Amino acid sequence: MKTNRVLARVLTPVEATLYFTMESNYRKVKHQMTDDPLSITFAALADPTRRAILARLASGEANVNELAAPFAMTLPAVSKHLKVLERAGLISRGRDRQWRPCRLEAAPLAQATDWLEQYRQFWEERFGRLDEPLRDIQKGQYRE
Repeated sequence: MKTNRVLARVLTPVEATLYFTMESNYRKVKHQMTDDPLSITFAALADPTRRAILARLASGEANVNELAAPFAMTLPAVSKHLKVLERAGLISRGRDRQWRPCRLEAAPLAQATDWLEQYRQFWEERFGRLDEPLRDIQKGQYRE
């Protein structure tokens, strides 16, 4: 923490307070982040742009320009989205001379689907139990 003391000497008291607050908040957020593959997958899927990119890649390989075409954003912004998807293992990027195709990788999506499947079965059972009382209500035979 020697560097922090040096920084505190060069910064005004207000700047030093702001710096230490931001550094503390950054450490808290960084500590809360996880390396759990499922969490990384869902975090990558949380953005609609990234989901649209994955939908496009489901129909075949594409380069950054092709993926960026439908969006009103810069190529660097699309590249950032691609890096998030790549870190999550949802896409891979190849290299063929000047062309760098992106392709969809199914494994993380399969893991997310498997995890969600547990809850689908749970809710189907719950909804299934509601069928009988609903039929009784429709027939006018429901008893509380």
